[in-house]
Amino acid sequence: MPLDALTVSALTSELKDKIEGGKIDKVQQPGRDLLLVSLRSKGESLRLLIAAGTGNARAHLTKMSLENPAEPPMFCMLLRKHLVGARIVSVRQPDWERMVELELDTHDELGVESRKRLVIELIGRSSNVILVGQDGRIIECMRRMDFAGDAMRRLLPGMIYRYPPKQDKLPFFTSTADERRALIGAADTSRPADKWILDSFSGLSPLICRELSYRCGGDYTRLPAALDALLESVSAGELVPTLVERDSKPFDFSAMSILQYGDGAENIRMNSFSEMLDAFYSQRDLTESRRRRSSELTHRIKTARDRVARKLAAQREELARTEDKENVRVKAELVTGNIYRIKKGDRTLECGNYYDPDCPNVLIELDPLKTPQQNAAALYKEYSKLKGAEKHLGVLVSEGEKQLEYLSSVLDELERAESERDVSDIRRELSSAGFLRAARGGKQDRSKPQAPLRFVTDDGLEVLVGRSNVQNDELTTKLARRTDYWFHTQKVHGSHVILRCDGLEPPETSVEQAAKLAAYFSQARIGGKTAVDYTMVRFVRKPSGALPGKVLYTDFKTIVTEADEALAKRLAK
Repeated sequence: MPLDALTVSALTSELKDKIEGGKIDKVQQPGRDLLLVSLRSKGESLRLLIAAGTGNARAHLTKMSLENPAEPPMFCMLLRKHLVGARIVSVRQPDWERMVELELDTHDELGVESRKRLVIELIGRSSNVILVGQDGRIIECMRRMDFAGDAMRRLLPGMIYRYPPKQDKLPFFTSTADERRALIGAADTSRPADKWILDSFSGLSPLICRELSYRCGGDYTRLPAALDALLESVSAGELVPTLVERDSKPFDFSAMSILQYGDGAENIRMNSFSEMLDAFYSQRDLTESRRRRSSELTHRIKTARDRVARKLAAQREELARTEDKENVRVKAELVTGNIYRIKKGDRTLECGNYYDPDCPNVLIELDPLKTPQQNAAALYKEYSKLKGAEKHLGVLVSEGEKQLEYLSSVLDELERAESERDVSDIRRELSSAGFLRAARGGKQDRSKPQAPLRFVTDDGLEVLVGRSNVQNDELTTKLARRTDYWFHTQKVHGSHVILRCDGLEPPETSVEQAAKLAAYFSQARIGGKTAVDYTMVRFVRKPSGALPGKVLYTDFKTIVTEADEALAKRLAK
């Protein structure tokens, strides 16, 4: 849910206590809509996260670990120029709007002091971060906006900065009791109370409007008391950082307890509003970041796969044409056998096909410009060419099929990637396999590949799971012992899974759990029951020249099982 004015008020108060008087040490821009400001305040090292994305606009202290781009964006460079070394004079929320404003004492290159403002607008798709100079003019903004973006405002360097226009509603947090009661008295009580509250007051989110309606039972006569109670809580500083969870997963947050979901949700009280927002957005942001980073790689893999598929289709078509080679050979033999009947200039030869038990008459086309001997030689040459092409194309088709299967397996890996390092490992794998070329002038990825995923069964046996095809190779051919057990889903792409046994026969429980992990880390993750083959590592071999992840195995058993996410989380180490 987007931040409302109520939560922004609580956040501002929290930030005011934590960062006022602090000094900015570093400014980073991990993403297009993300800023990370490192500062020192009251003996603590803190990090202020500012997000201006459409669905995640917020400003709060964070403990999230974010990866920065190789080259900082221009906006980040400009903020570093103006803000590094600046002291935060004040933190405030202008006019109870969804905004946080940092007032800063800064110095220019010549040491001249000036006061600047960093205005953080948290207003949905119009969210923005604007740096304003001492003269009130915009120095720069994260998103420049001309009339084409907003008919009411221009946000461009050099323009006088003005706050967003106010809504044509009664400002809830600055309204009087008489104003609220007069508005309620003129309300259309046939409308749902939450809809009316949302349309009538500014500063309240749909969630809070629904909550107020719930607490007064949708009764307009009880609404004034509900509104008064909320304002009293705000005035008394009784706002509570509340994470709303359903099925142990956060799906909402608020500055007050949310009762409207009844037993269908749980209110989790957090230690701070920053902690609340960190908990709510951390997984979402990581997922979005991974999706954004992996989407480009996914596109490149699909492009490569489609290219291989088109080439393979053409090769199969050519291979199909070579099936006529025996017919060409027979024609060559018949021309040779009837060469005495042919003279130069003949366009056809009609003769009996003595290679057919029924000896039917056949009509063979000839080149009238060639001698009988040349026509026979041309047919033999065509036969030889088709025979050679058949052999060559057979190899190419086989290789293309392997490449197509491999690229499909990489797409599956990418679908299951859980971190940006997973994506980096897959990119490195594709480069090694020759399907990707490093961008010219780009930074070389020097990060070390990750270790395999590790699990421990209820019997205490270690299970290792490969994260990529290259790691699957490493795990199966180098790390695993010959007496360990190897697991893989049957006929679908998936990770290699190794059950460490120390040369002993593994308990049935461990075998079942390793099989469930193999199903979970495969394309069968959401497909119900699937067959998982398993055998000792000594019966698994990698064919010479095979692409990463490809192995052959014998002496295996099969267990039918299904993916179990809860088990994977419980056994993870």
